Amino acid sequence: MINNTAASTNKRILHIAIPSIISNITVPLLGLIDVAIVGHLGSAAYIGAIAVAGMLFNIIYWIFGFLRMGTSGMTSQAYGKHDLDEVTRLLLRSVGVGLLISFCLLLLQKPILNVAFT
Repeated sequence: MINNTAASTNKRILHIAIPSIISNITVPLLGLIDVAIVGHLGSAAYIGAIAVAGMLFNIIYWIFGFLRMGTSGMTSQAYGKHDLDEVTRLLLRSVGVGLLISFCLLLLQKPILNVAFT
């Protein structure tokens, strides 16, 4: 029989893990839904276009996975030390880097598309 402390810890871990699991499931579901909808349009070229677009989206999304992984590890350490000032600084830094990357992607979207579709 599991004691109450272990059950409580497991519930806390589950409450943290479920949003992450759902987030990771949604990426492939996006492509699956797109293919299901476009598959009814009557041309295989449309499905090919969805595959290319989905691949480009996944490449851009996963290239910047370092930001999510690095931030979550450092934030967990700071939170474990009860250093809320460092947690706030990490949030501001990661949001700043994310905004900078987003701005660069917006500025460079035409060259990225030209290279991707070549």
